[in-house]
Amino acid sequence: MTKVIGVRFRTAGKIYFFAPGKLNIQTGDKVIVETARGVEFGTVVTGEKEVEDDKIMQPLKPVIRIATAEDKKKDAKNRDKEKEAFGICLEKIRKHGLEMKLIDAEYTFDNNKVLFYFTADGRIDFRELVKDLASVFKTRIELRQVGVRDETKIMGGIGICGRPLCCHSYLSEFIPVSIKMAKEQNLSLNPTKISGVCGRLMCCLKNEEETYEVLNSKLPGIGDTVTTADGLRGEVHSVNVLRQTVKVIVVVDKDEKEIREYKVDQLKFKPRRKKGKGGEKQEEAAELKKLEALEKREGKSKLNDK
Repeated sequence: MTKVIGVRFRTAGKIYFFAPGKLNIQTGDKVIVETARGVEFGTVVTGEKEVEDDKIMQPLKPVIRIATAEDKKKDAKNRDKEKEAFGICLEKIRKHGLEMKLIDAEYTFDNNKVLFYFTADGRIDFRELVKDLASVFKTRIELRQVGVRDETKIMGGIGICGRPLCCHSYLSEFIPVSIKMAKEQNLSLNPTKISGVCGRLMCCLKNEEETYEVLNSKLPGIGDTVTTADGLRGEVHSVNVLRQTVKVIVVVDKDEKEIREYKVDQLKFKPRRKKGKGGEKQEEAAELKKLEALEKREGKSKLNDK
């Protein structure tokens, strides 16, 4: 076990471990640390704790110091310089006629490097742009192409639920999501209804996935034959996953059919995993395939390379 603290470098960013050494560091403190990018200014989000060695990326670097008033002033000055750098880079992109969308500019704390994040439909030859920027800023330049999820994480916004986007407010890493999760939760398979601001599947599909898996495992599938507590056999018409109720089409009085609602524990049936909703329109099915292909192509976040 090793004693570490957790540090973030941006809002809802990935948490990195550092060795506190003999410093008395508390949650919320600003610290100066060394990363692969250089010297950085970060915020302590998890106080001292013991972590298993195999969960730590070696070598574990020590905290250089707790940030001083001068360090905090320098960090604020860097934020102003980033705004200026963003405007300059925009002008240079227009000058070179490059089809790329600039998202953000970021200085390392020691000003050893300026990073520019951008999105583009394909590969961009930005070698001349880098030379032009290097002549202006007189420091190392890195242009990093990110996906639409990373773009949305940086920019922020409001989701269809009316709340700030999860990725911008608290999600430190993107969780893999799939169409299967939407089917499991009996959601509409219309891509416009299950896609987030970024145009990819909503991250919140993962939030209740485990609960739905457990609840669905206790229910019969639509179309299954069940036996009710009052001795009637019928076909499952619909299910309410959260209420754990089932509507069954039963035959009463000769050929007269009736839909009755039962609690799941009032039914006997052969347990089986519930299948997702089928029968989606061809247009929707095609859109869903495109959405799944985009999910696979997106890859890992490019914001967490420290």
